Amino acid sequence: MDSSKLSVLMISKDNEDIIEDALKSIYDIASEIILVDGNSQDNTKKIAKKYKAKIFLNDEYDFGKKRAFALKKAKGEWVLFLDTDEILEPKLKKEILKAIKDNKYDAFYIKLINYFYNKPLKRGGGIYKKLLLIKKNNTIIKPSLIHEEIHSKSRNIGYLKNYIIHKSYRNIFQLYSKFTNYAIRSAKQKINNNEKTTLRKIFLYPLHMFWARFIKDKAYKEGIFRLPVDIGFAYMEFLSYFMMLFIKKERE
Repeated sequence: MDSSKLSVLMISKDNEDIIEDALKSIYDIASEIILVDGNSQDNTKKIAKKYKAKIFLNDEYDFGKKRAFALKKAKGEWVLFLDTDEILEPKLKKEILKAIKDNKYDAFYIKLINYFYNKPLKRGGGIYKKLLLIKKNNTIIKPSLIHEEIHSKSRNIGYLKNYIIHKSYRNIFQLYSKFTNYAIRSAKQKINNNEKTTLRKIFLYPLHMFWARFIKDKAYKEGIFRLPVDIGFAYMEFLSYFMMLFIKKERE
C-alpha cells in the first residue's frame, strides 16, 4: 500500500441525481475512487467514469459486505467511506489531508449534517458522527443489511471538526421511498438477529420515535417543515416491526 494515497470508497445503485456532487467534492483529494455499483440502470456509472472512478459491479444485498468488497479493492493506506449523497465541505477536505499527513491517529470520526429540501437539520438527530476516515489495515466492517458498522482495530481515534453535508432527504417521495427500503431491511435484520415483534413495538415504538426526535430533541424549533422527516422516522419504525410479521429468517 502507498502511504500517500487516500482511497475513497463508495457504493451506488441508480444515484444519477446526486452522485456527481459527491464525486466533485472528493475528486481533488482522492488518489483513487472505488465505486461498487449494484448494476445501476441509470447514468450513475457514466457519471462516475467522468471522475475516473474504478467501477466494480456487485449486487450483494448486504451493505456491510459491499463495503468490505470495496475495502479489498483499495490501494491506499487510508480509506474514506462516503455515500453518494454525501458532500465534503472545502474546510473538511483540508482537514482530512492534514490529518493524514500528521499521522497522529489511526482513524477519525467525522460529523455529518442531514439536509431536507436543501435545508440543514440541526436538531432531532440531524447532526451526528461516524467513523469514516481510517487506515485500511485497521478497518473492521461487520455485515449488515442496514447501517453497516465500521470499526477500528486501534483505539487511537481522533475527531475532525468540519462537516460532511448529507443530502439524505431531497424530497418527500425520495424520503419515504428511502424509509420504506430501510424499514424492510431493518425488519430482515431483526428477524435474522432473532428479535421478536410485539403489538407494543408496532404501535408504541413509532410514537416514542416521533416524540424523541420532534419534542424531546426540540426539532419543532426548526419549523413545521421538519414534520415529514420525523413522521417519516416514526413510519419507518412502525413498518419495520409490522413487516416482521411476514418475513422469515434467512437460512444460515
